[in-house]
Amino acid sequence: MLQCKSYAKRSAGDTDYSYSALTDPLISGIANGSTAYKLVGSYVSTPLNWAVITGKDSKYNSIADLKDTTIGISRIGSGSQTMAYVMAFQQGWSSTDMKFRVNNDIRGLVDSVNDGSTSAFMWEWFTTKPWLDSGEVRFIGSVPTPWPSWLIAAQPSISADALKEFLTSLSGYVRDFDSEDSRATKNVPFIKEKFGYKEEDIQAWMKTVGYPEECLAIDRKVIEDTLGVLGKAGVVQAPEGGFHVDHFVNTDVVKLV
Repeated sequence: MLQCKSYAKRSAGDTDYSYSALTDPLISGIANGSTAYKLVGSYVSTPLNWAVITGKDSKYNSIADLKDTTIGISRIGSGSQTMAYVMAFQQGWSSTDMKFRVNNDIRGLVDSVNDGSTSAFMWEWFTTKPWLDSGEVRFIGSVPTPWPSWLIAAQPSISADALKEFLTSLSGYVRDFDSEDSRATKNVPFIKEKFGYKEEDIQAWMKTVGYPEECLAIDRKVIEDTLGVLGKAGVVQAPEGGFHVDHFVNTDVVKLV
């Protein structure tokens, strides 16, 4: 139900971007060598609940039934793949035995669990609930992220001052959205009009989501703990001497706390 947004800044004929995205792909991307971005802020402070989804007539009725089967993912390195590894780790399965099929988008993922080319896929619970309500799929479990769900990243080429200005402004909007008054009045109709979700689903989702008071800060423990889980799940491999948290963030912008 959260929308990933991109923000552009025109500078010397080039377009630079900052964006909010899922915590695990951002951190695993940097851990696995990406230099395209650094972490610059926090966006959502609560976990994301990933539904484990199978076909309407499939033979799978629990997470345990999925061992040694092919899991659908949107793309290599995506949150849908990372959380499949986390699920495997929690179940005691070997990450090296995991098998995946790339299905690109939610339509491809839904089709794959119904045509039998995959056993299941994982996606945010409320985002995929319309397919559950329509009877196209079944939910057979869920796996919440063991970390806060969304961080903010930016290309290194964006000026620190521009990012600080943006994140300071964003913090004000986030605090307003998270206020008791907004939660009680305008949030539900806004989300219903913007995304078309059922009112009862929006109200249920609102009870599960929380936001940081300040977007310009990241708890270093979030990065450390996420790397720990991703390492155990086989998604990242620590270099000799271990990971250094400062390597993951733009320290000219964000405050590590």
